[in-house]
Amino acid sequence: MSKITPVILSGGSGMRLWPLSRKQHPKQYLTLSGDNTMLQETILRLKGLDNLTDPIIICNTDHRFLVAEQCQQIGIKNPIILLEPVGRNTAPAIAAAALQSLKDLDDSTLLVLSADHVILDIHAFHHAINIASQQAQSRKLVIFGIVPTEANTDYGYIKSSKENYYGGYKVEKFVEKPDLKTAEFYLNQENYLWNSGMFVFQAQTLIDELTLHAPNIVRQVINSVNNAMQDLDFIRLDEQAFKSSPSESIDYALMEKSNNVMVVPLDAQWSDIGSWSALYDIGKKDNQGNVIKGDVVTQDTTNSYINADHHMVATIGVDNLIIIDTPDATFIATKNKSQEVKNIVKSLKDSGRYESNAHRKVYRPWGWYDSIESGEFFQVKRLHVKPGAKLSLQMHHKRAEHWVVVSGMATVTNGEQKFNLNKGESTYISIGVKHALENTTSQSLEIIEVQSGTYLSEDDIVRFEDIYGRVDSKKNSQC
Repeated sequence: MSKITPVILSGGSGMRLWPLSRKQHPKQYLTLSGDNTMLQETILRLKGLDNLTDPIIICNTDHRFLVAEQCQQIGIKNPIILLEPVGRNTAPAIAAAALQSLKDLDDSTLLVLSADHVILDIHAFHHAINIASQQAQSRKLVIFGIVPTEANTDYGYIKSSKENYYGGYKVEKFVEKPDLKTAEFYLNQENYLWNSGMFVFQAQTLIDELTLHAPNIVRQVINSVNNAMQDLDFIRLDEQAFKSSPSESIDYALMEKSNNVMVVPLDAQWSDIGSWSALYDIGKKDNQGNVIKGDVVTQDTTNSYINADHHMVATIGVDNLIIIDTPDATFIATKNKSQEVKNIVKSLKDSGRYESNAHRKVYRPWGWYDSIESGEFFQVKRLHVKPGAKLSLQMHHKRAEHWVVVSGMATVTNGEQKFNLNKGESTYISIGVKHALENTTSQSLEIIEVQSGTYLSEDDIVRFEDIYGRVDSKKNSQC
């Protein structure tokens, strides 16, 4: 049997952790429904499958260090992380993963998953994967169809044949999201399933079929993969070629056009976490019907989802609410209106508010920083430097910095001097002075950085030396 290569789509849209800030933390990187993040759960639930390789994960540039760190946390040492230069929907992304896999394996079977699904019955899931893998050996394109539990109008549907082919069924047609009356009709039939957006097929079969039905996508993606650049542990797809690809979903570009599609029913307590109310549905409720995360105090509060990620949240006499408190913003909505957060985000974008695309916690190859406070001529950050990590030797034209160590030991370069700082010790770096920060210990390092000056944005960085290869970057703030 050929190797099974998980392909995880980890850069999609949808409900985000931060209710009003969409750029840095889509939901797939967050601990929302278990002990691990949704990306980690997507990988871990495959444990026990035979012939499994490390995954191919597709994400955008902003999330690459977050993805790499989360893989390391669960023991995935050699993932292939493909960086999309621009979003082009699922067909180009999956095609890029298929072409990349063919560089290493001639007969790789791709298991395409979204990183924002919840699947509770792992045994049933593995059984369905094994059936789908057998179908893929016959050069079939296989999609998982979720056995419906309600007349849901939020999902597309798959109409299958009624004849069973070794656990799979021929797809007769794909159906758009129906109205309630039509969904109720589908629910009473035996051959209508929810479209899960999860697939299994051989990499070469996918490329062959896409070449037939969407040749422009294949042509541009081949150029993008062939001209990709290695960047640390990441593979940067060529921007110009990838940007030239049509932006189409795999359903529209291929599945709806091919006569070679099979569906495998999946009844595994699946949920697509597309809104905060969906998290309420799958969450463990207390005696009042509430799902509580974080430091929350309630009185006469019922049927609500409350997530306190930043401050204590206290409620009295409320019902049927979604309350999300984060360092960036606080979001409050009734459960049936929570999906309309996208309208608020659009309003913020239209008015130029930074909350629409920025986040105070930003990941870097050396760790992360959290922007704690800012004013007209100052900014305060908390820096977390991983063991063995080092910030670049750099200087700033328009700002000075004051570093205070709060835990760990810092090795500091400040002009011509190099010295260690322990907990409670500090140093001041003047404007225009070369400086660097390094953690040479086996413990994490945290410092408070106070910036002062006339210009405080991240693009005021001139790098001289950098172990992550960022000296020649034109966009230092993105590296």
